[in-house]
Amino acid sequence: MTRWFEDIVLDEVFALGDYTFNADEIIRFATLYDPQYFHIDPEAAKHSHFGGLVASGWHTVSVGHRKMVDTLFAEEQRLRGLGEEPGVSGPSPGVNSMAFKVPVRPGDTVTYELVVTDKRASNSIPGWGLLFNKITAVNQRGELVYRADLVGFSKRRDYKMPLKLKLLLALTKAPLIGPLLKRST
Repeated sequence: MTRWFEDIVLDEVFALGDYTFNADEIIRFATLYDPQYFHIDPEAAKHSHFGGLVASGWHTVSVGHRKMVDTLFAEEQRLRGLGEEPGVSGPSPGVNSMAFKVPVRPGDTVTYELVVTDKRASNSIPGWGLLFNKITAVNQRGELVYRADLVGFSKRRDYKMPLKLKLLLALTKAPLIGPLLKRST
């Protein structure tokens, strides 16, 4: 998230935009990354339990992730335009759950949203907080096609490192003590 941890509002909806999938793209993506017959062969896919060509779930996820990153960059630019310093987002420690509910077919337009559902200070990385996010994707019929619960890091603006931690960090850089401390961790 390109807002500071302290500025994150729970349950705020970030519209990530929509995307229309087409058969050529579905086949191209699946040929490279998920070459199962119901993703790459329209004739054979007619006889699958899907009854036709469907996008790989990973294709649906990849499009949504790109939409999320583009939206976060746009939010960063918006904040800069207001004269504000955007926050710093960090990596994701993982995905807590993911589900593909309804197949995405050629011609489907999928709309993505992101919501921060919870947050807390990180127990392991000083100066950072954890954001618990839900991303959803709905097709033009209002059917949920994908949802995931993601975790991401966000820098804390007002974090002040405790003196004890500052001293320990300084000691790790000392010529004689530093190598000993690093070996013990």
